[in-house]
Amino acid sequence: MASGQQRRAGSRARRGLAVGGAVAVGVVAGAALLGAGVAGLGALVARTVVTPPKKKPDDVRIIGVDEDSGEIALSRDHETEVDGRYGLWFSGDTGYVRLGDVVSLGDDQVIRRIERVVFGDLAAATAGRWSGWYYLTPRDLGHDYRDVAIDTELGPAPAWLIPADGDDARGGRWAVLVHGRAVKRAETLRAVDTFHDAGYTVLAISYRNDGDAPASVDGRYALGDREWADVDAALGYAVASGARDVVLMGWSMGGATVLQTITRSPRADVVRGVVLESPVVDWTDTIDHQVVTVRGMPGAFSRLVERILGSRGSRQLTGLEQPVDLARLNFVDRAAELRLPMLVLHSDDDQFVPSRASRALAVARPDIVRYEPFDTAQHTRLWNYAPVRWTSALREFLSSLG
Repeated sequence: MASGQQRRAGSRARRGLAVGGAVAVGVVAGAALLGAGVAGLGALVARTVVTPPKKKPDDVRIIGVDEDSGEIALSRDHETEVDGRYGLWFSGDTGYVRLGDVVSLGDDQVIRRIERVVFGDLAAATAGRWSGWYYLTPRDLGHDYRDVAIDTELGPAPAWLIPADGDDARGGRWAVLVHGRAVKRAETLRAVDTFHDAGYTVLAISYRNDGDAPASVDGRYALGDREWADVDAALGYAVASGARDVVLMGWSMGGATVLQTITRSPRADVVRGVVLESPVVDWTDTIDHQVVTVRGMPGAFSRLVERILGSRGSRQLTGLEQPVDLARLNFVDRAAELRLPMLVLHSDDDQFVPSRASRALAVARPDIVRYEPFDTAQHTRLWNYAPVRWTSALREFLSSLG
């Protein structure tokens, strides 16, 4: 028989095993909960990347409007303090005003010139949201234009057609303009004058899930991986209307879409040149920037978001009908496949899409890529901040195409 001391030791050992087992179970359960939390957060970020935003907030405070001097005082932030021409939606998008250069800067406010109140009661407004569009329709540019519809696989997508003048119209040179993520075709109007002056007919298009064109079944962005089919349809419209030489221009995600178009479209042989502003050349790099630099999360979390976007089993997490092929969207790695002359314009302070992939593409293909670096201009607002330089770069590129 065991002695009392042996029985007490055995009892302590059993209690130790029980406590240790409980701790082990708790650690495993905690790790599982942590893992589930990380996975859930990864799914949330992935879903945000591909989901069109419903409503943008009025996050700029309107401090005062001086109608006599034609000036407006706004809360100062990294956007409102930058010189140039911009737009301001106000009072829940019931009004829009074009703004000019900075008049003065204070610690917490900026005073800017009012160029034109397009519509709405600015004097009664208390808040708005910043915009790089400036122009809202081709009518603002003074050109004749037509509202047309592009027959896409999802249905008719509206577009603006701005014909070239006289003999230029018979030359068959067209520009197809592709806007970026979470905006509409008005973003592209800043390029119309330069193309028109160079003798191009301009087609400013919409594409799936942008709020103007028909939505896809899932209602999600594919980051260019499927939107290119709508640009291909626009090329078909242009060719049927007499286009013989086309320049494609894309902003931000529109740049990724243009790159997909020239490598996947059966009509790509009509394209003679490509212009990219603030483009997503590599979505992996952009996601890394958003996750690690902007949100301060570890790089492993970025890899998780990318796996979720590319997984067929993640449909319930992202809402995507099909996964996004991020490798196919990486044109730093695919640079050797490109054949067309290309102008790339990017600002090194771009807070949404870092310029490093654009620079890497230019280094990989100096034979075809002309790279124009900017600073201070931020994302897709190079024309707004430095219109003379921006216009000169585009004009020279178009001239080089012959």
